[in-house]
Amino acid sequence: MSLEQLDAIKAGFRELYAGWSAGVGIAQMRSEWDAFLTLTRIDAAAQDVDADGVRCRWIRARAAREDRTILYLHGGGYQIGSTDSHFNAMAALSLDTGCRVLGVDYRMAPEHKFPAAVDDAFTAWRWLTQQGVDAKHIALCGDSAGGGLIIALMTLLRERSMTQPAAAVAMSPWVDMEATDASFSHNAQRDPVTQRQNLLLMARAYLGRAGNPRDPLASPVHANLAGLPPLLVQVGSGEVLHGDAVQLTQRAIAQGVDARLTVWPDMIHTFQLFAGRLDEADQALREAADFLRKKMNMGTRQ
Repeated sequence: MSLEQLDAIKAGFRELYAGWSAGVGIAQMRSEWDAFLTLTRIDAAAQDVDADGVRCRWIRARAAREDRTILYLHGGGYQIGSTDSHFNAMAALSLDTGCRVLGVDYRMAPEHKFPAAVDDAFTAWRWLTQQGVDAKHIALCGDSAGGGLIIALMTLLRERSMTQPAAAVAMSPWVDMEATDASFSHNAQRDPVTQRQNLLLMARAYLGRAGNPRDPLASPVHANLAGLPPLLVQVGSGEVLHGDAVQLTQRAIAQGVDARLTVWPDMIHTFQLFAGRLDEADQALREAADFLRKKMNMGTRQ
């Protein structure tokens, strides 16, 4: 691990948040978040597409196959983040898997509350399969809020008796709207990305004041996970959402899911987004790519 790389990223978060005073609006936060995460840019082609009213973006690295697809749901507390901010993570996945990636710009809070993001994820999935893409040739990937969304999407597909994807990767998933795990206090001083109070505010903005924080589609830690496809969960040992990842994996295994957890020492929340800037991010994305290639019967990447 390069401590210099990690320290530079932590300093970047501190500088970013220092500029977010009480008078800063959500539009400015979104713009500055996107800019911070795209200081470097991995080489890949991008093409915007309308998926039955949901804004999406195709990301294709050189020589990416058209017969295998990763559907990517970005994080950002359901309020920030986009296919711009997450371009590098998607481009790295496309490069490392040899697949095309479809990023989903789902509707976000506070303008659009739960279950708008879930509805858009489902619409994007349905649109993709209606293009003639076999569900077994699709994998899901998401980080933070997007990690929770991919679990919600799979439970929704199961409830509607629809074919599941081949596999899924949840990176630093946020799956508990009540933020109950002890890691929120244990890692509070180690993780510059988010804190318990911030997540509770985001949960309220997403759910609304009368929303149920234990709704399984909002907090998949409360969902029935039986029958879901193989799942890889990645998390940093230094992040406040470490406990969410552990709980999700344990519950999945207990309910018969082929699930495994990889804990990355000292890493912060959603460290995978810093592809090209952090060695561990590149390594974690390669691990995710190897897992997805295997589950989509693509063999090992040479």
